[in-house]
Amino acid sequence: MKKSFLFLGIFAALSLVAAESPADTASKINSPVEKRVVPGSEGFTDNFAYVNEQPVLQGEKYQFQTEVSRLMNIVINSLYKTPEIFLRELISNGSDALDKIRFKSLTDPSALDSNPSLNVTIATYKNERVLTITDSGIGMTKQDLQNNLGTIAKSGTSEFLDALAENNSESVDLIGKFGVGFYSVFLVADKVRVTSKHNDDDQYIWESTAVNDFTIAKDPRGNTLGRGTQIAIYLKPDQGQYLEERRLSKLVEKYSEFISFPIYLRREKTKTIETPVEPVSEKKADDESEDPTVETEEEDKAKQPQTKKEKVTFLEDDLVNSNKPIWMRDPKEVSVEEYVQFYKVVARDQKATPMAYSHFRAEGDVDFKAIIYIPREPPKDLYRRVDNNYNNVKLYVKRVFITDESQEFLPRWLSFLKVVVDAEDAPLNVSRETVQSSKSVKSIKKRLTKKVFDLLRELSKDEEKYAEFIKHYGTSLKLGALDDRTNKAKIAKLLRYKSASSVDGETKMTSLDDYIARMKVGQKDIYYFTGLNAAEIKQSPFVEALLARGYEVLFMDDPADEIVVNTMQDFEGHSFQNVGKADLKLGDEDEAAKQQLEQEYAPIVDWIQTTLSKEVEKVRLSSRLTTSPAALVAPTYGWTANMEKLMETSAKQNRDQAMNSFYRSQKKILEINPGHPLIKGMLARAQKDPKDGLEKDAQFQEMARILYEITLIRSGYSLKDGVKDFAGRVENMLRVNLGVDMNAQAEYEAPAAESRPQSEIDEDIKQRKEQEEKQARLDSLPGAEDDKDDEDEKEGMSVDELNEMIKEITDDVPSQKVFAHEQPELVKKVLDVDDVVADSEKELDAEDAAADTQKTTHDEL
Repeated sequence: MKKSFLFLGIFAALSLVAAESPADTASKINSPVEKRVVPGSEGFTDNFAYVNEQPVLQGEKYQFQTEVSRLMNIVINSLYKTPEIFLRELISNGSDALDKIRFKSLTDPSALDSNPSLNVTIATYKNERVLTITDSGIGMTKQDLQNNLGTIAKSGTSEFLDALAENNSESVDLIGKFGVGFYSVFLVADKVRVTSKHNDDDQYIWESTAVNDFTIAKDPRGNTLGRGTQIAIYLKPDQGQYLEERRLSKLVEKYSEFISFPIYLRREKTKTIETPVEPVSEKKADDESEDPTVETEEEDKAKQPQTKKEKVTFLEDDLVNSNKPIWMRDPKEVSVEEYVQFYKVVARDQKATPMAYSHFRAEGDVDFKAIIYIPREPPKDLYRRVDNNYNNVKLYVKRVFITDESQEFLPRWLSFLKVVVDAEDAPLNVSRETVQSSKSVKSIKKRLTKKVFDLLRELSKDEEKYAEFIKHYGTSLKLGALDDRTNKAKIAKLLRYKSASSVDGETKMTSLDDYIARMKVGQKDIYYFTGLNAAEIKQSPFVEALLARGYEVLFMDDPADEIVVNTMQDFEGHSFQNVGKADLKLGDEDEAAKQQLEQEYAPIVDWIQTTLSKEVEKVRLSSRLTTSPAALVAPTYGWTANMEKLMETSAKQNRDQAMNSFYRSQKKILEINPGHPLIKGMLARAQKDPKDGLEKDAQFQEMARILYEITLIRSGYSLKDGVKDFAGRVENMLRVNLGVDMNAQAEYEAPAAESRPQSEIDEDIKQRKEQEEKQARLDSLPGAEDDKDDEDEKEGMSVDELNEMIKEITDDVPSQKVFAHEQPELVKKVLDVDDVVADSEKELDAEDAAADTQKTTHDEL
């Protein structure tokens, strides 16, 4: 029982210490937290740093039994994507060593007496091209050095190398036992020297060039470390970047910023200090008879302490991993301010703030802790990405960064999130850059996705915040409904659409659940209509009858909406019904009255049908119109006006041209409103004349075509024959109403343009020819072609640069749909790109002319 309580106490203490930040740990060991001056740094030699005079080893040599050249080939070409990984591996090893001594100190506090500090220190020695990484961990005995750093030789076989080369997943998982992580140091090093001191042994040195052997010897300098391990890396000639402090700081920040122990970067610094100077006293002459008790101003000044300024060079350790891994703590103990500050670290933006977040721990096949953030502002390229490269999930294992390049941890439609995942026992591949088990990846993905839905459901309870979320990420949800069939029903509940509620008629956002709750008696379908914006949809003839009856219609103004509802088909048993399709049935039609109207309007229906036989499939009376004279309705399985526009502007429209042409050529149904005065007037005219006479009435035919084309426009379709024919018909109708002769032509007299004199034209031709000849002579000079290329690189604008400039200009235009008649200044802003290019060309031409003048002068000289 006592042992059980002892272990419980140990684990509780470990959990508390693990949640501390490096700054917290450093504050208990060193002061101040951010920096620490190295003792005796004026000489650049202290018992914790690499020194120039390294001892020559006279120890035992051990031959590598495996083919090290094969190992290095695999390490360089197969295991790691980039050499910089070596720093992550060595710091991770140092962190493990610190964890071991800390764990041991819980039961044996004297274990820390040899070196009470727990940290990792990185130092550079540029003259010697040496990088050192020192930890004050548990250290290694002589036997540990042979076993831990020589385990590749200890295997005595090359099976695991063959498994690596063949990428055998079952064997590769064993690689963690062979210390391959340490050998990543040879990606950047010609030679490595490891100095280590364990409490149970003397200080020993392990050295190897990874050629065919390694040496272990007792350190002749004695115990200089106290306890721990120092790795001295003799860099290759082409790896000098790892001597730069900025580069090292960035790598620590990238891979190890959340290591629970302080990581210091030793920097050489210079500061100016004031040092005292001994005053110089002058003896007075013997004949001076001044009173000795009276002091002159000069004597008083001489007695004051004198100082001089001088520069002092010293070493100082800067803490480079001060950020706290708050995911290790209990969510109840983390404040909102801490979550916000941590998001700034994750987003790499000190001005960024999250819209919402979720902090949780998952247990199961893979135990992990995670924080999910919803950014307040979406990335600018969120919907412009043509590939799947999004780095929204940062995977850590025991607070060591592994990767953010995997797209398998979340569905694509959630690429706007920022997520941190820390798994304690994720099955990594040998390079520790990816999770090896697909089962583990699926488990992480499933749990993350579930928590995202929980977070969004909680966020939706705040209408104001959720409206902001829909504004920025509503399209992502709709893409999820198309792409993620498993979660399609859950996503549908999160969607929000604009709606003219039957209660107050105002356009507002509503969920599908709320829409169903407000359905009218006998209503079975969810009515919707698609268009460019809510105002346009509200004025559409297709929604007139439904709004007049009190039905609620969803106004879908997102380009993806129609595709989404066609994919979902229904929601909780209620079908989506596009009110612009021919199969709309409201269920309250009076069949007897409908038949009577059809008989009454049969003449006008037949005559319009005959006139427009090439344009429409059929003409019929409408039950969906109230104030509009007519509407053009799409067939049940045809394209609506909105869908036609989408397909015409789609970048993929040419992939199936035959199918697109089929849908576009489908004839529509013309519905006329029997209650509209215009239709009644056409009926009255038809009743006065016999059928044969009306069919030969050219004026009536023009009226029918104008009615069709006006209806085409009001229904959202484009004119098939262009604007010119439509404008001509309208003009003819105006001539008839005004009594103007149909054959009368406009009267005008255009003044003839004056021709330029032939002599002026010849002079221009002559000047251009001379200019071309001069340019040809300049181009023929040695090096002229290279100079021209340099000028092009400096002054020319590439296609990508021009596109980027246009993108920046167009990004200033608001995201909502813009029409020329509504905001002409915005449209003008976009169209002015041509003017910008033209002005640039003029400036370049002027500069070329000036340059040519200078070159001509040079040539003449």
